[in-house]
Amino acid sequence: MCILANTAIPSHEIALLFLATGLLLAMARLLGEFAKRLGLPSVLGELLAGVFLGPTILGWAFPHVEATIFPPAGEIATAIHAFTALGIALFLLVAGMEVDLSTVWRQGRSAVTVAVMGMAIPFILGFGLAWMAPRWLGIQPNASHSVFALFVAIALAITALPVIAKILMDLHLYRSNIGMVIVAAAILNDLVGWLVFAFLIGLMGGKGPHAFTITQTVLLTLAFAVCMLTLGRWLIDRILPWFQAHASWPGGIIGTALAMALLCAAFTEWIGVHAIFGAFMFGVALGDSRHLREQTRATLDQFISFFFAPLFFATIGLEVNFATNFDLPLILIITLIATIGKIVGCGLGARWSGFSNRQAWAVGFGMNARGAMEIILGLLAMEAGLINQRLFVALVVMAMLTSLFSGSMIQWVLGGRKRPKLSELLTSNGFVKLQATDRRSAVNELVQALRTKTDGDSVDREAINWEGLSHRVWAREHLLPTNSEHGLAIVRASFMELKEPLIAVGASSAGIDFMSPDKQPAKLICLLLTHPDELRLQRSLLSDISRSFEDSEHVDHAVGVTNFTEFLALLNSGKPAGPPVPAKVESVV
Repeated sequence: MCILANTAIPSHEIALLFLATGLLLAMARLLGEFAKRLGLPSVLGELLAGVFLGPTILGWAFPHVEATIFPPAGEIATAIHAFTALGIALFLLVAGMEVDLSTVWRQGRSAVTVAVMGMAIPFILGFGLAWMAPRWLGIQPNASHSVFALFVAIALAITALPVIAKILMDLHLYRSNIGMVIVAAAILNDLVGWLVFAFLIGLMGGKGPHAFTITQTVLLTLAFAVCMLTLGRWLIDRILPWFQAHASWPGGIIGTALAMALLCAAFTEWIGVHAIFGAFMFGVALGDSRHLREQTRATLDQFISFFFAPLFFATIGLEVNFATNFDLPLILIITLIATIGKIVGCGLGARWSGFSNRQAWAVGFGMNARGAMEIILGLLAMEAGLINQRLFVALVVMAMLTSLFSGSMIQWVLGGRKRPKLSELLTSNGFVKLQATDRRSAVNELVQALRTKTDGDSVDREAINWEGLSHRVWAREHLLPTNSEHGLAIVRASFMELKEPLIAVGASSAGIDFMSPDKQPAKLICLLLTHPDELRLQRSLLSDISRSFEDSEHVDHAVGVTNFTEFLALLNSGKPAGPPVPAKVESVV
């Protein structure tokens, strides 16, 4: 009671605040989980929570109830707005941690080409549309014409890295060549997009007591970004082990990370750009450290994604009436231009980088997912008085539609014939008891095993340069190490010479270090070689392999078999037939 007595907010309003926050969070989590069960992004359900509890539905059916629980002004509205500001900054911290700068360096020219073309064409189309028809699109009366055109251009050009990464993981494409190019291009797209939008925020106004000129804001923003990507990354990488050694784990690291993210957010807000830019850049620097443990990353992600992010996306529905501001022609035009610009731009970039037509289309559809980033941009522009609610609703719907259809369009464009299973493609020469003790030797041994032709084998082995193929498989594995767990490693590569897929499986009782995240040696190594256009087949086989050896028990049983027939029987049975055969351990004197 003493605490309540010293606050300026009456106790009944504190009760209403808790009621409003609890209702928003409960509804957002409920609908978010329901959306995930349907295979949809959870952000869609979280947005619908605000639509149900806001003026669109609850306000239409019971206006007095909606105005009481979610008043448009006053202490409760201020507190909810503070939750929103904190939630959006922390959400961008998590988004920044998803940025893997080393992926960009590895992909090099391909990623840059796809990213530049994927931003340039939708940017030009969006700027031209906004410049020619600003009033029809939804410019606010006192907004700058040029700033509005720049905003629409960047809104149609930006992507959503977290959504893209999730789609690629669900399709088992994340660590494929095409997946890595999409991710690297999306990273560059996000970095450039947020940097440009940071300048736009400064151009929109909002000058405070420490106001800077536009030139000063631009220079300070560039200096901050460069510092965080160079000196900041280096410092974080150096001091993180000290914190892990002396602070409570993982709580001490998490608390320190949140504090630093908020300090960076405060700095960028002070210099005239939005706080989210500071949080995002700190997330990039933190996530790039090799000392950041996966459990710490996962805890931060879950804490923010299951509390602050749902609250933030649910509050969006409280601010806008989606029914009265639903403009179908505007939505169709925005969605059409954004989709055509992104798919054509990224597709051309992929073709110039050496991808086939089908792969280029897949890159375009993959980069077309907008998701939460688009919604955040639109909300900030609406709050800054740049766009009206009609355009904001159109951007939200466009973001949801592109996210919903991106994965299915990738599947469709990569199509192909009926996909066989591992057991149907594996031949007797494809099962090997490995003698190798390292990754390179294991890859060479599996490639050499595939050179032998077996009865019923339709692959033209004479047309294959096996030495060159072995070198290229190792180069692919060395560039992008296999990321499997519980004793399973899957080495994969694509070659134009292959008309049909080739599969070899090697068993190693001692295990070989394949740099897996769980630090466990790989006892079962699968080599999967396919044609570049057969990404859908590759994805299906990867899924089949993962299901066949889903845990260490299945892997141990596979390692314990003595010949190809026993291995094939194990595959067809779908589960271990008995206790695993213990691996033979050599005595060390």
